[in-house]
Amino acid sequence: MSTPYPFTAVVGQSDLRLALLLNAVSPAVGGVLVRGEKGTAKSTAVRALSALLPQVDVVPGCRFSCAPAAPDPACPDGPHEPGPGAARPARMVELPVGASEDRLVGALDIERALAEGVKAFEPGLLADAHRGILYVDEVNLLHDHLIDLLLDAAAMGASYVEREGVSVRHAARFLLVGTMNPEEGELRPQLLDRFGLTVEVAASREPAQRVEVVRRRLAYEDDPAAFAGRWAGDEQDVRARVVAARALLPQVRLGDTSLLQIAATCAGFEVDGMRADIVMARTATALAAWAGRAEVRKEDVRQAALLALPHRRRRNPFDAPGLDEDKLDEILDGFPDEEPENDPDPDPDPEPEGPDDGGPEDGGPDGGGGGIPPQGGPEAPEAPEAPAPDESPEAPETRESPDSPAQQPASRDGAAPEQAAVRAAEPFRTKMLSVPSLGEGASGRRSRARTAHGRTTGAQRPRGQLTKLHLAATVQAAAPHQKARGRSGRGLVVRKDDLRQATREGREGNLVLFVVDASGSMAARQRMSAVKGAVLSLLLDAYQRRDKVGLITFRGSAAELALPPTSSVDAAATRLEQLPTGGRTPLAAGLLKAHEVLRIERLRDPSRRPLLVVVTDGRATSAGTAGSPPSSGSAGTDGGDPRALAGRSARLLQAEGIASVVVDCESGPVRLGLAGVLAADLGGPAVTLDGLRADSLAGLVKNVRTASDTHRRAA
Repeated sequence: MSTPYPFTAVVGQSDLRLALLLNAVSPAVGGVLVRGEKGTAKSTAVRALSALLPQVDVVPGCRFSCAPAAPDPACPDGPHEPGPGAARPARMVELPVGASEDRLVGALDIERALAEGVKAFEPGLLADAHRGILYVDEVNLLHDHLIDLLLDAAAMGASYVEREGVSVRHAARFLLVGTMNPEEGELRPQLLDRFGLTVEVAASREPAQRVEVVRRRLAYEDDPAAFAGRWAGDEQDVRARVVAARALLPQVRLGDTSLLQIAATCAGFEVDGMRADIVMARTATALAAWAGRAEVRKEDVRQAALLALPHRRRRNPFDAPGLDEDKLDEILDGFPDEEPENDPDPDPDPEPEGPDDGGPEDGGPDGGGGGIPPQGGPEAPEAPEAPAPDESPEAPETRESPDSPAQQPASRDGAAPEQAAVRAAEPFRTKMLSVPSLGEGASGRRSRARTAHGRTTGAQRPRGQLTKLHLAATVQAAAPHQKARGRSGRGLVVRKDDLRQATREGREGNLVLFVVDASGSMAARQRMSAVKGAVLSLLLDAYQRRDKVGLITFRGSAAELALPPTSSVDAAATRLEQLPTGGRTPLAAGLLKAHEVLRIERLRDPSRRPLLVVVTDGRATSAGTAGSPPSSGSAGTDGGDPRALAGRSARLLQAEGIASVVVDCESGPVRLGLAGVLAADLGGPAVTLDGLRADSLAGLVKNVRTASDTHRRAA
């Protein structure tokens, strides 16, 4: 077994280390979600935590880690006779993103259960993690059906495995720790709320600290055992402090004033539900015990709020997590401090130094420090407030027509000049767009697909391991052979060839590729604001339906892939907000760029079906190119009539069966209807911005028609 990196050798990242240690002191806090960019010691710190946890007593031979003093009466390995337990280290179990359902919850031998009535059960990762840590790296990439199982286990403290009336239950209480990079997608709100604390981490920008990070990492890789030996004393000190804090925890007093501070803070920040209040109370109590105090103070409540509330305040995925510390201080200052009672050591030293006498700003691999983290990280300097993107600091009195571009000189080629980015209008609930026919892509909530979960539609012979038994089909397959198999008792003689897998229909997530017209014809401020609001609404819908999203923009003389396909709608919303407009309209270039992106994505993920959403008024004034940046080249570099080229490009996408929809952005009393022509070439519907709303009276085709559907209607 390789030597893990020492927890106390991690440089900086005081909030991360504090959150992990608080959960070690009080597992009831509910776990930690660590958000941050890659290479910031997220996984290093989490994996090092298990070495600091006290040992646990278990019933000898029990695969489900029952405690000898209070064994689980429903344990599959029970009942357990009273007797001495065996001590073992607390486990840290890693759940891979690509794990199967059986690997997580365990597997039941269906053949033996049907034929012999025996519950032959092989425990999964939830059983291994009982009374320990369950760690999920890249938790935001975990499949939905695994997230559902985690939610159930976290809520009930037990795991249930049920297959056609045969069920097994075992205890599953664990400390849930997850790490994620927000650029790769957000987490479902239900699972987000299950994490007690959340921490944002980032790499240090201080050269000295970064040097220390590299120095320690290289020393560890050269000789892990020797490096760990240097920090053994500090590891033992922290381990002893965790044990002492656990012993003190039941004696910590959470007074009425502290409870009022907690309640007022949660109410002041409009946090949903009561879980935040409970988590804050447990965290503040653990903070007091960690500091060696028997009384919760205002600073404990403040630190608890900074760790427990940021991820519970988000109303949609585009809201940045965080907490207004000035508002927090204002709320807490409304309550007097409580007098400490029987506090033998009101101000213990929380920072034992590492073996190299490094201070709290020393660095370690991917960031982290040599000592114990303080109860609050250094405050970041306040950034100056940026002007709104649609405000011009130089000419605030400049007057514009509400639906016309700003009055600026035209460019040399006569096209509209580039305009500054404008704010998006408020998002709204959109009607659902879906891809026709039946897919087999990743689990989601958009288009019909064959999935592991959903309503049962039939049965088939299992390909590989049986996961969902179709009982009626299995009995029907086995029944004709009972006499030949010598059946004599009441039991049914079932063989492996008789087993039938249930086929189920649910919903899949798709790749929603947005192609957004950012040319001068879209530059009117009110129109572009409405367009951005509509795309933002579709992005929110894609987030809720577990889609991947990509963003292509076209203007000037070229199309550009502004955001490669990703699960992060936050990133797409950010790129959209910063999108400027201006120049000619290379519609053909935008469509050809979409064709190229979808071709590459089809090779990477062939089961995920695409949905192309083209947001434009249908005008085409430049042939353009599909690859170069918008500022390069001149209009019409490919030659030919721009509208004819756009039509041919659209028909190319239709011929490949790409499901498409055109969002018509044309406005004003005179309409050319070019977006409708483009939709016909793509083989899909056109919908106005108003018709995109779910509460609009305008009708919208629910399933986007492909070229094959169009040909079938014509025939």
